[in-house]
Amino acid sequence: MLKVVRQTGQTLYRIWFYILVAIPILLFFPFLVLFASKEAWYPQFFWMARNLWARPILYGMFCWPRIKYEERLVKRKSYMLVANHTSMLDIMLMLVVSRNPFVFVGKKELVKIPLFGFFYKRVCIMVDRDNTQSRTGVYRRAQKRLQQGLSICIFPEGGVPEEHVLLDKFKDGAFKMAIAHKIPVVPITFYDNKKRFSFTFLSGGPGKCRAKVHPFIETKSLEAEDTSKLREGVRETILKDLVKTCNLD
Repeated sequence: MLKVVRQTGQTLYRIWFYILVAIPILLFFPFLVLFASKEAWYPQFFWMARNLWARPILYGMFCWPRIKYEERLVKRKSYMLVANHTSMLDIMLMLVVSRNPFVFVGKKELVKIPLFGFFYKRVCIMVDRDNTQSRTGVYRRAQKRLQQGLSICIFPEGGVPEEHVLLDKFKDGAFKMAIAHKIPVVPITFYDNKKRFSFTFLSGGPGKCRAKVHPFIETKSLEAEDTSKLREGVRETILKDLVKTCNLD
């Protein structure tokens, strides 16, 4: 009986999440369409996504953001934001972490999500990881956004790993881009999103959503051949933090 009650609660929790995702989009649809229609208006779109979409979803799910900054983002400066990827809540939490407007680089498959996909296609940089030409185009579009004073966010695992994997291998893209554009890399650890809302259907529940913004890594003196060292250094920072927190929990 308790199992049935728990599974029913988790199912309703999932349904409630998708309702929360949809409500702000429907309420503010004309404004979102307007601000998504011009790249120059993206900061206004970002503000709405951060304050009128991401925050209501997290608090509506009773997932309280708790963010520790070991270094603060400087206003109007561009960064490469990278974090471990475990949940759809990663998108919302990343929006809360950074006040600086940034653009997500992500899989083209997300376009298929109703409502969310409509705006994702218009404001994010999509990549087909199986298409070399698509991956090359990402660098060109990212450069344009960086020139506009925006930051870039990439989940370097390239997708959400299997449930038992604490942290998957990182791909080179984010680090090549950071070195090419000489922008600091900002390693970020998300601790609880898998527990709050994983991709396993009958799982999850309310609680804290903790994140830590680690000290930034400058890339001004780095060259292309330093990509693997940078990649592994960032991964090691996040992995050590995850292992330490798992042991404490």
